[in-house]
Amino acid sequence: QLQASGGGLVQPGGSLRLSCAASGSIFSRNVMGWYRQTPGKQRELVARISSGGNINYADSVKGRFTISRDNTKYTAFLQMNSLKPEDTAVYYCNAGGSLYSTSGPYWGQGTLVTVSS
Repeated sequence: QLQASGGGLVQPGGSLRLSCAASGSIFSRNVMGWYRQTPGKQRELVARISSGGNINYADSVKGRFTISRDNTKYTAFLQMNSLKPEDTAVYYCNAGGSLYSTSGPYWGQGTLVTVSS
């Protein structure tokens, strides 16, 4: 029901764009979010966007990452610029949570982002 794509290997300072395609019933009116996880650590928030376009970013990505959504195509995006090695993680898209607190019940399968020279 959520399909994430766009991960890969990129050099430090580079860019990637992640996409999350959702079914209409999940996407519409729901907050869409991106989270990331590295081995041995808890999954953490990257960014969330409401159906009306309100946005919440983790401090670690502010000014570098941009979350957006296309409500006509049921797709959310995460544009990642100025990538750092510490951004290396599996990135998951999420739907149905709240903008400033909890994640929702719907998760994509994850896409691996590796930032390395």
